[in-house]
Formats: sequence, structure tokens, C-alpha cells
Amino acid sequence: MKKGEIYEGRVQEVLFPDKAIVVTDEGETAQVKYGIPGQKLRFRVKKKRKEKIEGILLEILEKSADETACLCEWAGKCGGCLYQTLPYEKQLAIKEAQIKKMLDNGGTDYTFEGIVSSPVVSGYRNKVELTFGDSYMGGPLALGMHQRGSFYDIAGIETCQIMTPDMRMAAMAVLDHFSKLNIPFYHRMRHEGVLRHLLLRSSAATGELLVAVVASSQADASTMQLAELTEKLKALPLEGSLAGVLHITNDSLADVVQSDNTEVLYGKDWITEKLLGLSFCVTLFSFFQTNSRGAELLYQTVRDYIGETNQKVIFDLYSGTGTIAQILAPVAKHVTGVEIVEEAVEAARVNAKLNGLDNCSFIAGDVLKVVDDLTEKPDLIVLDPPRDGIHPKALPKIIAFDVPTIVYVSCKPTSLVRDREVLEAAGYRMVKARAVDMFPATGGIETVALFLKK
Repeated sequence: MKKGEIYEGRVQEVLFPDKAIVVTDEGETAQVKYGIPGQKLRFRVKKKRKEKIEGILLEILEKSADETACLCEWAGKCGGCLYQTLPYEKQLAIKEAQIKKMLDNGGTDYTFEGIVSSPVVSGYRNKVELTFGDSYMGGPLALGMHQRGSFYDIAGIETCQIMTPDMRMAAMAVLDHFSKLNIPFYHRMRHEGVLRHLLLRSSAATGELLVAVVASSQADASTMQLAELTEKLKALPLEGSLAGVLHITNDSLADVVQSDNTEVLYGKDWITEKLLGLSFCVTLFSFFQTNSRGAELLYQTVRDYIGETNQKVIFDLYSGTGTIAQILAPVAKHVTGVEIVEEAVEAARVNAKLNGLDNCSFIAGDVLKVVDDLTEKPDLIVLDPPRDGIHPKALPKIIAFDVPTIVYVSCKPTSLVRDREVLEAAGYRMVKARAVDMFPATGGIETVALFLKK
């Protein structure tokens, strides 16, 4: 194969998270993003290295025999859902094979316990961050996800299958409101315009919905007629209830969702979610698993792997809003959570009080530094790091606690594989692992692994 030239081939498998292995009729192999097993693709060679060839998808020439009709009109164009045209059991089979292949390559013998399916496969997301823009240059105002491979063009959400119906209804009402007023979206390169993002947060347990309009200060609430928008949202025939409407001002030059100022236009700025019998106060920016019902299965797996916790001291490192810590606290002596995001720590403390838990505490700080000051010796450690895994300088400090049991929760299996190598070199053995599908239709997957000291 030559760089820049166009080839055709059939997808044999997909590596995590979205790299299709395409084999041409001549037997040559390339990695092409976004293919599905069985599809015949046309692609252009982008990079050619000794170890692999990377291509850019140009066209799907033939569909896979497994593909079915898709309910979302933006399927294949949106950057979100890779497997939406596949039956759910086929999606699970692909993800299970991906995780098993990665964990089987290297390390000690272990038991792979397969994949746990999500209890809900559509409308499962409890949080979405949508962007204002246009679907093509000079087009009408649009609201949605970024189109695949584009930083600017927007894929609409009129038929989005992973948002809840209430989220879709609210988003379309917001889009209609601002379209009629001709309020411009914020141009990231020119730093001109008003509308930046729409944040939606919902509760699977209570049906509550938060709606937050994120805009620059180049137009005020009166110009955007936010009072009128609020009344329109209150009048929507939602399946659940409207918990709050917020106006967030964001003048950051960076394309990030953040608040310079937050105004509650209606209701409150939080919702209540319930997991495994506990209640959690979730704010707009709180970290919380995006599939609430799937999260229960994920955390139940953590419980199963930990086993007996009576009178044990547990460290929950990278604890977020303290969900795992609080699920373990009722059957433990004490749980200490460490999290770098201060807002998440504050939320964890509020939630612990809400649930009447006085045997868990939370520390705001970087795990890399905080572990140096932890004097209490834990009986076991739960690790739930961000996508890139554990800081290479923090892992030896965690290992130094010499606990007999470590449970590792990973949203990026490549990070788990890397950290597993370090843990096993230090005398631990990965005994078993289980995948949990939290993100149907997408390439995302969670993995829980149990490490025991040899």
C-alpha cells in the first residue's frame, strides 16, 4: 500500500475503541476508524509505518450482514454511536472479544467472566453536553453532537437514540426558541456570538430534568428571552418533571463547558439519583456514571469482587462524587475517598450526609500527593482512575500499602493493561475480570478487575 492511494477491503474485526482491521483482496491489512465487522470499505491510506498502516474511511461499499435499519437519521455521521446499526447482542459480542483479547495478551492466567449487558439500550444517558453551531457552513442554527471527524459541523439530535425522550423534547424546544430569535451561535475561532452549549441532566429514579443554557456575555438574558424560554420548558409534556432551568455565562476562550456565573432561572440546580438503595445529589457538573441503571451493575460487580468488608478499612482512590465509597460504607469499618476535583468532593460529603453515613470521609487532592499523608493502613483499595489510568509515579505508592486486595475499575482497557503489568511485577495477580457495557451503541466499555497479592 502507498500513502495517499485509495483501496478497498473488508472489515475482519474491530479493535478497541473503533479501529477496524480491514483486509484487501490482495491480503494487505490496514486500520480504519469506524468500520463494522463484515462491511466492505473504500479508504485512503493516511499513514504508513512498519508496524501498521492507517487509513481514512471514504465510503461504505457494502453493509455487514448483521446490520439492521437505524432509527437515528444521523447514524454514520455523528461522532457518538459506532454500533447503532447492529443488534445489541452483536455489539456485546464485539466488545467482549475486544476486552478478552487485550487481557489475554500478557500477564498471568486469569478468569474472564464475560460481559454484563446494560439493562437499557436506548435513552440511557443521564447527561448530555450539546453544542450550538450549524450542520454546514452558513446553515441554520443547529444543536447537537459534533459530526464525525469535524470540530465545527453539528449532527442534530432530533432522533438521537441514547438521549431520553424528555432530553430530546427539551433540546428541540431550546433550539426552536433561539432559531426564531436569530440568536447566533458562538464562533470559536472568532470568539464572536452567543450560544455555546446546552447541558441536560436527568434522573432515572425520579424523572427530574435539569436544563442549562451556556452562552457568552455578548447577549443578556433579556435579549435571549430566557424568561419566555423557561415558560416554554415548563409547559412541555415531559414524562418526568422539570427540576430546574439555568443560565450559565462562559466567556472562556477555550472550547470547554465551564461557568463564569450561574443563574437559576427556575427550580433548583441539582437532581436526585438513586443507586443500590442510596440517594445521590447530582449537580450540573458533578461526575456521575452516565448510565444510571448500568452503574448499578458496575458497582454490584465491585461489591462482588471485594467480598467480605465487615470491619475493614477501604481506600477509594479517584473517588469522584464518592459513589463507590458510599455503596461500600454500610458494610465496612471506614472508607476514605480521594478525589482531585473539589466540587466532586463537596458533593460526596453532601451525599454521605444525605445517606446517613458517618464512616466515610473524603479528601480533596491529587492521589499522587495525598497518599503520602494517609497514615491509616487500608485492608483493601478500590481504584477508579480517569481514562488515562493511574499516574506512573502514584502507582508505586499505592502498591506500597501492601494490601491483599485491589479492585480496579477501568473505562479504558489499554490503561488497565498497562497498569496490570506494573501491579503484577510488584507481586499482585489479576485473578479475574468482568466487562460491563455502560454505553450501548458506542465503542465505550467498563472493565472491573480483581488483583490479589501473591
